[in-house]
Amino acid sequence: MSTDAKCNSFINPKKSDQIVVFSIDERRYALPLATVERIVRVVEITPLPKVPDIVQGIINVQGRIIPVINIRKRFGLPEREINLSDQLIIAQASNHNFALLVDTVSGVIEYSEHDVVEAQEVIPGAEYVKGMIKLENGINLVLDLDTLLSFKEVGSLDDAIKEPHGGGL
Repeated sequence: MSTDAKCNSFINPKKSDQIVVFSIDERRYALPLATVERIVRVVEITPLPKVPDIVQGIINVQGRIIPVINIRKRFGLPEREINLSDQLIIAQASNHNFALLVDTVSGVIEYSEHDVVEAQEVIPGAEYVKGMIKLENGINLVLDLDTLLSFKEVGSLDDAIKEPHGGGL
């Protein structure tokens, strides 16, 4: 791998050529593999009061309380009922773990540095997207987990989870 690939801001040098590809409403998104802890089938999501709109609720994963983010709301996609075939991608952003509610996970795909386009090159000011990866089956938007929730949203989510009625799973 060349040094140029390591300079792309959304690429982790340890696993720089792999992404986890998933779909929401047949739109393709991706996360760097290094940010993904695990992928699980959807489980019961406990709603929380006083949380940002894009927070579906929380789940308990091996004793850890993890907020579930509804990407549909963040990107203005139509809402739908949760299906048993839906999946949760548990990923790390800064100092927080999140579960992203997605329709399907296609798998892990390798890419090369010439497939990468920085978001600012195509869509200046693009929020929530670090870049795009062009593959033969289409373009995958690589999400920026650190900007998916604002500082204020993270704060109100942390407060809600710490409240006695919010964290008692």
